[in-house]
Amino acid sequence: MIVKNGTVFQEDQTFSRRDLYIENGKIVDSSTSITDTTVIDAQGLYVLPGLVDIHSHGAVGHDFSDGNLDGLKEILAYEYAHGVTSYCPTSMTIEKELLQKLFRSMGDWEDQPGLSHVAGINMEGPFLDVSRKGAHRPECILPPDVDFFRECNASCGKRIRLVTLAPNVEGAMDFIRALSGDVTISLGHSAADYDTARKAIQAGADHVTHLYNAMNPLGHRAPGIIGAASESDTCVAELICDGIHVHESMVRVAFKLFPGRIALISDSMRATGMENGTYDLGGQQVTVNGRLATLADGTIAGSATNVYDCMKMAVSFGIPLEEAITAATMTPAKSIGIYDEVGSLTPGKRADVILVDKDLNLVKVVGAGAA
Repeated sequence: MIVKNGTVFQEDQTFSRRDLYIENGKIVDSSTSITDTTVIDAQGLYVLPGLVDIHSHGAVGHDFSDGNLDGLKEILAYEYAHGVTSYCPTSMTIEKELLQKLFRSMGDWEDQPGLSHVAGINMEGPFLDVSRKGAHRPECILPPDVDFFRECNASCGKRIRLVTLAPNVEGAMDFIRALSGDVTISLGHSAADYDTARKAIQAGADHVTHLYNAMNPLGHRAPGIIGAASESDTCVAELICDGIHVHESMVRVAFKLFPGRIALISDSMRATGMENGTYDLGGQQVTVNGRLATLADGTIAGSATNVYDCMKMAVSFGIPLEEAITAATMTPAKSIGIYDEVGSLTPGKRADVILVDKDLNLVKVVGAGAA
């Protein structure tokens, strides 16, 4: 397959007018002999890597924590149709035995045409700080448990790529030291102060779960997780850019605090792609009105958006297009160790490609996951 005449987003974060070659589901060099001679004319379009969402709970009426693989397939079909070609289904804080069952259900998972590639699993709970629980159920929160994590990871074929940890709870530092070589450890859902967060980063944590949300604010005398993570050149910060979770001014601040280290995420829940109404999130009722999703007490819950729309919104907030694309492709892929497979249109990688017009409307998804 040849995608001709497009404006291709490059690995150096620039655009180049060139053709893109695809063979057997991989990006290939122009010198490669192509057996599939299908030509797609991308005249007037941007040619971008498929987007990568490393933190999403669900969509179109389904949640990963339901443990229903047919439901997961519907989520993945929705994501693929919205330009998200690599996806990390994300667990909530639910009963321990249900978590174990959920991870076991993914042990034999195989990708299918027309669905987003499952690039790994995000284990957001249960190793959280009850005081910053957000939309997670407090009765299901557990202290950090290395053995339990290893059991869950083994049961799903070592697919867990990311785990959230509150660094201020007992046992957190031992957890980080034991597992930072096996999984990306993300600081979040925590009232940790600057010194504690800095120690956690020095121990091996290098990620932040939904920056600003479910953590202490950035204060000039108490910089907390945000301040500590911003000083680490290796620490990537997730950002929900839905216009609800974070004010547009603080979106711009985030891109300045974490240059080249922002990963746009959706943190989407089952109401995404659905009508307004009441839905379940990890065993709690959530009311959705437009893009706003709240628990009964007014706590903002997961979003009702997708990463493609978050990327567009970031651009509308004044983030340069190249930075917004990078934050939705390269950076999240790098943050969980899959950049050798996805995140850029480099020969040898999966041919996950999206065509976008100059107004950032999604025109077509082509490549490795196409039916």
